[in-house]
Amino acid sequence: MATKVEKKAPFKGDHVGSFLRPDRIKQARIQKASREITNEQLRAIEDTEIIKLVEKQKKAGLKAITDGEFRRAWWHFDFLEGLIGVEEFVPEAGLQFSGIQTKKRAIRVTGEVDFSENHPFLADYKFLHEAVGDQHVAKQTIPSPNMLLVRADIETNVYENMEQVIPDLINTYQKAIQAFYDAGCRYLQLDDTSWSSFLSDEGRESLREKGFDPEQLMEVCRSVINESIAERPNDMLITMHICRGNYRSHYFSTGSYDAVSETIFGGLDVDGLFLEFDDDRSGGFEPLSYVNRNDLHVVLGLVTSKFAELEDPNLVKKRIAEAATYIPYGQLCLSPQCGFASTEEGNNLTEEEQWKKIRHVVEIAEDVWQ
Repeated sequence: MATKVEKKAPFKGDHVGSFLRPDRIKQARIQKASREITNEQLRAIEDTEIIKLVEKQKKAGLKAITDGEFRRAWWHFDFLEGLIGVEEFVPEAGLQFSGIQTKKRAIRVTGEVDFSENHPFLADYKFLHEAVGDQHVAKQTIPSPNMLLVRADIETNVYENMEQVIPDLINTYQKAIQAFYDAGCRYLQLDDTSWSSFLSDEGRESLREKGFDPEQLMEVCRSVINESIAERPNDMLITMHICRGNYRSHYFSTGSYDAVSETIFGGLDVDGLFLEFDDDRSGGFEPLSYVNRNDLHVVLGLVTSKFAELEDPNLVKKRIAEAATYIPYGQLCLSPQCGFASTEEGNNLTEEEQWKKIRHVVEIAEDVWQ
């Protein structure tokens, strides 16, 4: 285990990770699909655009720098499909969001789940790490292990049920976390939409219809996270982003954190939580009273990534002050509520509007935590 050192993130003005794909990447993907360019040529284009993105993030005042998830089509499927024993398939329908359905894509477990040092995300991180340099922190985002549990079809000839997958899944993520650490990663974020199913009566009823007991499943999700990160090196920070869905400026679910507050604020061993608080769908700050650690940072997603209009900075500051009545200012941070492009289609705003949002977050954070 590494020597205990001060962890440098999350930062007071932070972000979730994904950015709108530039037109050059979108065009290159089309060219690759039609075999006009090779994988190598596509990657070279992605490299160039990621280097540009790194510099834009620095210029905007961010300390944590990502690759914008520019090499991915989806925030979670690309990573999960890279695991041993997991493959992509085309389902009958996409996921139903509020007013829109996603394109069709899903995953299934076809063999024993494991992590390989050949996982493409390791090479992607190494490129980012080198591009970021020593004055900023390269942040890697991956889906939480819960996403395989709740999104993957389980082949019965491999595992009889979800419970049988869990030991291999935990081992897989422990290997992945160590591999990213060995590649230089000190800031890892787990993205997780599984918690959204527990937030509303409708979500809980849907779980029951699928044969799950919501309380038992919530405990499984908590345990899988904690065991997956239990062996992380002391100087590696791991945060979690809890999301209600983000597809082309549409959401998937609603509900406050009340139903999960004791579990996520008092039962998860992560170093920080990125939380959606950008509209009434997320409820109030009262659940923050369950935070029982002075080293847990809560990143308030008070600035929406879904729309271009900039929030009133005074109102954002007022809401931060309200949250600070439950936990100290020193444990609070600010970010957009989600990324700008959880899938390659992206949200309904322009790149310039996106950067205005980022600068807005940074400027407000500088005023609040100066």
